[in-house]
Amino acid sequence: MTTITKSDIKLIKSLSVKKFRVETGLFTVEGEKMVREALESGFELVSLWRRDEIGEEAMARISNLSSPSPVLAVLRQPAPEVFSKPERGLCIGLDSVRDPGNLGTILRIADWFGVSAVYAGEGTVETFNPKVIQSSMGSIFRVKVINCNLAEVCDAFSKEGREVVGTFLGGESIYSAELSSDSILVMGNEADGIGNDVASQVCRRITIPSFARQGAGAESLNVAVATAVCLSEFRRRI
Repeated sequence: MTTITKSDIKLIKSLSVKKFRVETGLFTVEGEKMVREALESGFELVSLWRRDEIGEEAMARISNLSSPSPVLAVLRQPAPEVFSKPERGLCIGLDSVRDPGNLGTILRIADWFGVSAVYAGEGTVETFNPKVIQSSMGSIFRVKVINCNLAEVCDAFSKEGREVVGTFLGGESIYSAELSSDSILVMGNEADGIGNDVASQVCRRITIPSFARQGAGAESLNVAVATAVCLSEFRRRI
């Protein structure tokens, strides 16, 4: 049986906290599929731990999951993507999307719809948060995420003559709006929507209309669900 030391356990457990992920430049991935996808994507492996080799108790101590998976890898974070100029094609901008489950799901959706890049504005949850990684179901290893000043990114899109599209209550119905597959779609904070700095850069405001009976139905859609609906409509126009 492989021996995992107390210092190994301490390091791995510390990576559940953002401070230590930032300090060490490391993060963890769990599950056979996720670990395989990370390695196939070229991420540097630091250590690999298997439940069959270290034992059930040790795996439970280092796992972030309620039911520890058979394998956990410690990986080195790649050098962060730096914004220089807008990516071509359809992109997403996220303005202070704070829920890690939402961000991970949005990365999975972006992967499905062939999004060129996801621009994560200030206030958006850190990409290597364990919940982001797990909810992305491996898409985090394929989707380009660029941390940025989102207002500056949107301004750069506009200067290239490309549309900055934002989701707002009271906007034009997405089903009738003119949409381009060479633009940036901005999604806002779960509670407050798109902030003023970014909103001032939006040239087309859209909404997903509700079909519920008047005075009934949900007040809004989850940001990840709304992203999926919007991207589906953008791609349908191609």
